[in-house]
Amino acid sequence: MTEIDIDAVAARAEAAARPFAGTAPRERAAALTAVADALDAAAPRLIEIAMRETGLTEARLTGEVRRTSNQLRLFAETIVDGSYLDARIDAPDPDYVIGPRPDVRRVLEPVGPVLNFAASNFPFAFSVAGGDSAAALAAGCPLIVKAHSGHLELSRATAEVVERALVEAGMPDGVFQLIEGQANGTAMLEHPAIRAAAFTGSGRVGRMLADIAAARPRPIPFYGELGSVNPAYATAGAVRAEPDLLAGFVASVAGSAGQLCTKPGFLFVPSDADLGEVSRAATGLPEHRLLNPGIGRAFEGRRAEVLSAEGVHVLAEGELRVDDDEQRWATPTIVEVSASDLEAAGDALLEESFGPLSVIVRYDDLDELPALHERLFPGNLTSTVHATDDEADAVRPLVDALSETSGRVLFGGWPTGVSVTSAMQHGGPYPATTTDATSVGTAAITRFLRGVAYQNAPQSLLPEPLQDANPWGVPQRRGEAGLSSGWGSLQGRY
Repeated sequence: MTEIDIDAVAARAEAAARPFAGTAPRERAAALTAVADALDAAAPRLIEIAMRETGLTEARLTGEVRRTSNQLRLFAETIVDGSYLDARIDAPDPDYVIGPRPDVRRVLEPVGPVLNFAASNFPFAFSVAGGDSAAALAAGCPLIVKAHSGHLELSRATAEVVERALVEAGMPDGVFQLIEGQANGTAMLEHPAIRAAAFTGSGRVGRMLADIAAARPRPIPFYGELGSVNPAYATAGAVRAEPDLLAGFVASVAGSAGQLCTKPGFLFVPSDADLGEVSRAATGLPEHRLLNPGIGRAFEGRRAEVLSAEGVHVLAEGELRVDDDEQRWATPTIVEVSASDLEAAGDALLEESFGPLSVIVRYDDLDELPALHERLFPGNLTSTVHATDDEADAVRPLVDALSETSGRVLFGGWPTGVSVTSAMQHGGPYPATTTDATSVGTAAITRFLRGVAYQNAPQSLLPEPLQDANPWGVPQRRGEAGLSSGWGSLQGRY
């Protein structure tokens, strides 16, 4: 199925772009809801395929389908609400203080066909019908998904469900298509019909694709999620006050065999902290299969590199088993190291370990952590602080450093488990992502929109969100004439 006509696929998407962009909000929202309902109905069959292809558990995959379908429903609500369009209307004003102002109206419009590279570790939530796909379709952009080779059968089955639901909902032909193969994915990224791309995967591949997107004759936005080590920091007060802190950390590292983009890769604790609970929490945990042989081999090599690094002491060695199909089965490996040895080891310890492995770092002085964090962790999806209320002033410099370098800062708990909400930020400074946007939550839709202003346009030629009649019923921010003379008086309206 990898032999396809790239030009034909791109042409179908391009032909669908304007009709799809012009669909009324309730029609497009109904289509997304139809896809969500179809996924839920097909869930038993899809989950069976996913379990076989990925090794993930039924419980994990059941929750992931629920997240995927409800994410589509959340975007349906976002479309109907219409505030995401950011419609702005400035009335003509001959007395405008900067000079006579024409009628200017601005709205966010779909960028056009979007290419989404599906992820390996979330076969539903970041794959064919996952977050990037939902955001692009919600924005009104035709979507081409490049299937991940780790779950091709599932990708094809999911694509059939999505495409059928969109067709039955009356969406234009070419709104959704699936392609396979690395060469086809690269060729599609280079195709002039593509206006934006999204990716979740390794830093090496993501950076390669980002460079291709930037080097095109007409460069396009590339939203790549490349990896994250998600450091967590515990104060002395938190270690005393949270008896389950270390057990919770081990559970977060072990979940889904550590193959989560938000797995805590490092936990910093005071130098005198008792770490005996780590080995107790890790003992008896069941082995878990890694996603595919390639990821298993990469984890095996990375684990060996960490275990041989200078200054490393093993707290829970874990096990790694290879079966007859070259699949790796693992239990958590947790090691400890001093802050000075971590910094001296460099990439041998600092690079992401994609799998059930994490590093506990002993530090001497809380005051040294902000500068250390900024040196070692310039960009992450998340950072976490465990501290008592009495330590708020003491950790404020650390929190400032985390907010500069992270997309989400947690206070207590662990970063695995990303809530799909309007306020969520799932992104971060490079190298966590190529572009610091979010791929989770309703704000993700803005990646696939662009601002267009219309000046002195007749009502009949304006997009519906900018018309005075407002047939779509979206929020409109209006700047009336005669207000500019009051600028600076802080009266609230410009």
